[in-house]
Amino acid sequence: MTNEATKIIALGKNIQKARKMNNLSQNELAEKLDISREHLAKVETAKRCISLKLLFKVAEVLKIQEKDLFDFE
Repeated sequence: MTNEATKIIALGKNIQKARKMNNLSQNELAEKLDISREHLAKVETAKRCISLKLLFKVAEVLKIQEKDLFDFE
């Protein structure tokens, strides 16, 4: 697996972790982001890359800084 793929997986996990810390289901977060639950599930499992626009919206909705989603350690 490439370093890039590993980071995409970690980003998805960080989104999932932040969502759970906000006590939101995938359905609830997806609704706030105006995307389908399936789209969010694919982002969280690294089966789909997230756009920058959506990444900024995720951070806004979850009340975190974008850089925190990129904390891969």
